[in-house]
Formats: sequence, structure tokens, C-alpha cells
Amino acid sequence: MSEPCPEILDPRIRRTRQLLQQALAKLLETREFDTISVQEIAEAATVNRATFYDHYHDKFALLHCMVGARFQELLAERQVSFDGTCAHALKAIVRCVCDYLEQQRQMQPHMESAVITVIRSIILDGTRTHPPGEGVSPELLATTVSWAIYGAAKEWLQTPNRRTADEISATIVNLISGIFSPEANRDTPG
Repeated sequence: MSEPCPEILDPRIRRTRQLLQQALAKLLETREFDTISVQEIAEAATVNRATFYDHYHDKFALLHCMVGARFQELLAERQVSFDGTCAHALKAIVRCVCDYLEQQRQMQPHMESAVITVIRSIILDGTRTHPPGEGVSPELLATTVSWAIYGAAKEWLQTPNRRTADEISATIVNLISGIFSPEANRDTPG
């Protein structure tokens, strides 16, 4: 997995990408993603189609970057970081995922990869600071945890009469916290 959208330093490139992401977001307010064409996105962003393809392989790559950037903004807004050990930070990440999924229902089928990539990056940074038990790579741990968080939050969102986001966040953290424990990562005799 890679970052949802690499950080671009050139202000012209950054500006064009912002225009394309804003255009897609505006179109998504009234239309389903699958019905929106690259040409429509380019026109709404006031760039030509070739410029679109200079920045994104296809509309799915644009959506991936847009979703990833918005989710990262939510995490930054809430000052969420993870050092590999703090259950409170882990709960804050889960809560952000629940809130983000709830807010972005119209994009759900297409946002999974971008959100999981952002979660994995945060968890990976933390587990590199405090590595998991012997025999478990930080990459495998981060991938497992990111899919578990996203999958559990998605299941929660689809549950009728569901519990609050705070309640489910605590439950999810309890379920995945054993993954971070060195004792949980040891092979047990069968």
C-alpha cells in the first residue's frame, strides 16, 4: 500500500490537484461517482482532459487522493497521532473512521482503499517507534489493524439501531488491542 496521494511541493501542481478534487467533490453533491466522467471533472475544474491525465491515471485515482486527503484532514483537525502504545489514540483513530464513514456515505463503495491506507500509515509510524513482538513485522501489524478497524467500523455503520460511535470505538479497541501485546503475538502450543 502507498500513501493516498504523495505530498507535492510545487504550488502549481498542488493547485491543479486541488481544483480537480474540488470539482469532483462538487459533482458528488448531486451525482453518483459511477456516472461522472473524467471530461466532466476536467470541465468543472476548468482544466483540459490532458491536464487531468497529467495528474491522475483515472477518476478512481483522483477519488483515492481526495478521500485520503479529507480523512487525513479530519485526523489532523482532531490532532490524532499514534505512537504504537496508546489505547486512547487508537480509540481516537477508530472514532475518526466511524465519523468519516458516517459523513461520507455516498462515496463508501470507493473510499475503502484510501481510508485503510491512511490508517495503515498512522499505525505503521507508531509501530516503528514501538515495534511489535518478535516475529511480527510492523507492516503486517499495521495492515492487520487498519483492515480490522475499517471493517469493524463499516459493519457498525450498516447495523440498524447501532450503538454510539464512542461505544463501538471502545469495543473495537478492546478487540484489536491484543494484537499490540507481545503475549498475543507468540505462538501458543496447540
